[in-house]
Amino acid sequence: MTEIKGLGHFDGKVHVLPLRVYYEDTDLSGVVYHANYLRYMERGRTEFFRSAGVWLARLEGEEPVAWTLRRAELEYHRPARLDDPIEVHTVFSGSSGARMTADQKVMSGGALLVRGKVEACIITLSGKPRRIPHEVREKLVPFLSETNT
Repeated sequence: MTEIKGLGHFDGKVHVLPLRVYYEDTDLSGVVYHANYLRYMERGRTEFFRSAGVWLARLEGEEPVAWTLRRAELEYHRPARLDDPIEVHTVFSGSSGARMTADQKVMSGGALLVRGKVEACIITLSGKPRRIPHEVREKLVPFLSETNT
């Protein structure tokens, strides 16, 4: 399998993914539709994982597995609008045997738009949870933040 290089960059332990608001992201008023912030945050986590060298899914082999969300909390502060440059800030904030948590912010021009916290886990394709593999945990440890973003 070819390794894909992640987009964005790390600022210390914070992964920053620059994006732009497109017409398809907005409602009739030109404001980002609320559910699209989850999509932005998904992209941020995906690029965080890629940049940290962590796979998103292992679909080959005896027991195929993939990351999935167990919980998502979002707090909306202000809207983004059509053509706004935005950044998704992702911080790895903790893990247990089968779960990892990430704190995320969607920012624009230094202003907080949305704050989120997600809990992800690894499951089989039939939905059974699996422990985070040791090699994944080892790749994430250097990015563990002691403080919330």
